[in-house]
Amino acid sequence: MAMELLMGNQAIAYGAIRAGVGLVSGYPGTPSTEVLETVAAQNSGDIYVEWSVNEKAALEVAAGAAYAGMRSMVTMKQVGLNACCDPVMSLAYLGVKGGMVLVVADDPGPISSQTEQDTRKFAAYAKIPVFDPASPSEAYKMVQDAFTYSEKYGTPVILRPTTRVCHACESMDVTLEHTVKKAEGFVKDPRWVVFPALSRQCHEKVEKRRPVLSEDFSGYRYNTIEGTGKKGILTSGISYAYVKEALGMLTREGKLSQKEADSYSLCRIATAYPFPEEVGRTFLSQAETVLAVEELEPVLEENILMLAGKDSWKGQVHGRLDGTMPAAGENTADHVKASLEQYLLGSRPEGASVHEDPGQLPVRPPVLCAGCPHRASFYAVKEAMKGKKTVFSGDIGCYTLGNAAPLQMVDTCLCMGAGVTIPQGIRRAEPDTYSFGFVGDSTFFHTGIPGVVNAVYNQTKMTLIVLDNSTTAMTGHQPHPGTGKTMMGEVSNKISIRKVLEGIGVSYIAQVNPFDFQLAVETVKEAADQDGVSAVIFQAPCIAVAKPEKAYHIDENCIKCSKCMTKLGCPAISRQDGKVVIDKELCYGCGLCTYVCPVDAIKR
Repeated sequence: MAMELLMGNQAIAYGAIRAGVGLVSGYPGTPSTEVLETVAAQNSGDIYVEWSVNEKAALEVAAGAAYAGMRSMVTMKQVGLNACCDPVMSLAYLGVKGGMVLVVADDPGPISSQTEQDTRKFAAYAKIPVFDPASPSEAYKMVQDAFTYSEKYGTPVILRPTTRVCHACESMDVTLEHTVKKAEGFVKDPRWVVFPALSRQCHEKVEKRRPVLSEDFSGYRYNTIEGTGKKGILTSGISYAYVKEALGMLTREGKLSQKEADSYSLCRIATAYPFPEEVGRTFLSQAETVLAVEELEPVLEENILMLAGKDSWKGQVHGRLDGTMPAAGENTADHVKASLEQYLLGSRPEGASVHEDPGQLPVRPPVLCAGCPHRASFYAVKEAMKGKKTVFSGDIGCYTLGNAAPLQMVDTCLCMGAGVTIPQGIRRAEPDTYSFGFVGDSTFFHTGIPGVVNAVYNQTKMTLIVLDNSTTAMTGHQPHPGTGKTMMGEVSNKISIRKVLEGIGVSYIAQVNPFDFQLAVETVKEAADQDGVSAVIFQAPCIAVAKPEKAYHIDENCIKCSKCMTKLGCPAISRQDGKVVIDKELCYGCGLCTYVCPVDAIKR
């Protein structure tokens, strides 16, 4: 064992390695990305690691390994779970042979996501056990426990860290010594083929398993009750850490005396599904009231209310359902402290609401980087379609930032792949509208291809814009099928986006560098006038994977019209002391600004 300072995601990876995982697959998504990357970095060669084309493929690859008896793990963020809902639901019925853990990182806030969905709810819906760690060190241990329970009950298990656990750091004793569990091999058996009659039998087994797991979880080391007071606090995950911190602050501030400290009991539930009823029953037997502190849905609150009804418990339960706790957003230690102060002491911080934000840091709006090729692509399309009725549908990626002024080039953004399909519906509703769909290269492989097939098959007139910057930029520059490199470090054949489009049957395909600006504009005009599906592949590398060119500057010919600022929104261009200047430390020398300067005042 060795003491190391690890991020939560690193701790999960170390725990999985320690548990003997043999295969790890996933799709990058903040806040989960570093789990798989850490396994790859610490891999001695006996673990197979891959970035899959999407979460559905990742989960099915991991399931195949688990069918053969190997321990497998799949990583994703909470919205990625939506993409693999179909196989997850069926896998819960069929089960697994080798231990299989789904690391699904939730994002309360949300900080970098489209939704605040709570994976604990999904786990109950799918009838899959779920573990909810409160710290990186617990995540390290819980992922090992998850593999044990997975094999004990023949079921996939979810580990649900949240952003603050994933990205927090903690010193802990860890080891990378491990033995990859040898796969016994796939044994042919009708149990692996999901027929309706088998599904009914499996469903019955899953339902019979729930109370057994609930009883087992009642003895789990992280399902605990502290204290015997009559004011109960029910919590889980990172909120447990906030509760402990808040109680410590109230004690240090002298607001919580020893007598008052003895007046509460703290129940911590680490396995929200199946809910450990005996732990909850013991908790209710000593409490007169309960305050549920959790993120995001009232999962524990609803479970304790159901148990209270079954046992005819007469106390009151407070939380999100009655408005005592906020209905959305992540908790903080300060928010929890204010709630506990009111609940335990019947007081409220002077002049403050219980859920009042204690203070905000200055906001820095996210923007496309200086030199980003997406800015040139968006501006080329904007110039080409000037004066025409056009709707621009975007997708999930850093290019979603094209919605901001002054570009204002993302009119819709729903979920991954919808940038290709939403414009098809708009075109059917408004035949006189030019419909454009933007998709990144990684997203094209993730869920973009079926949308293109749909458009070609149904003969829908639309223009597809593929923003190919040769990486998965938004989540930290992971490889994808178009980069020619795997997560195992192997060189593979690059999957050509152009050839894929040709194979689908797209009639017009053009490939152009968006920084060849005039050609880019003319290409878009030509593509927009085609019948059926047309496609323009804008190909230029992300600035993070390309060497910068010599920076530009603005000379004395500048007339201070500010068009270089107001048309492009490049963060390298600003006004200082009444002059428009280019910050040479930020400028990547892309040259896009030279196309908008009316007096040729921008020079390399």
